[in-house]
Amino acid sequence: MRASLGILMICLLLTACSHNPYLDASLTRYQGKDQAWIEKELGPPDAKTSRFFGGEKWIYNRIAGGKSGPPLFNFKANECQMILFFDKENMVSDSSYSGC
Repeated sequence: MRASLGILMICLLLTACSHNPYLDASLTRYQGKDQAWIEKELGPPDAKTSRFFGGEKWIYNRIAGGKSGPPLFNFKANECQMILFFDKENMVSDSSYSGC
């Protein structure tokens, strides 16, 4: 009984941490684009790092909505981080996001 309850809890946790399908679909439009096109489209990245086997990782931080709270109606912004991975030929090979 405890084992089945544990498996159920793990399954619920994994489904709760799924990705945003709308954001996944919007990030696919950057696949195969070069760095010049990305910089023209999104502007300069907030951070750049080099990858071990060549290429770079670009990070963009954006505000994606938010909500206001009752005491004094303070606005708490949702910060979204978009990460683009470039290969040796300076083309987007993969992308991900967090905090959205």
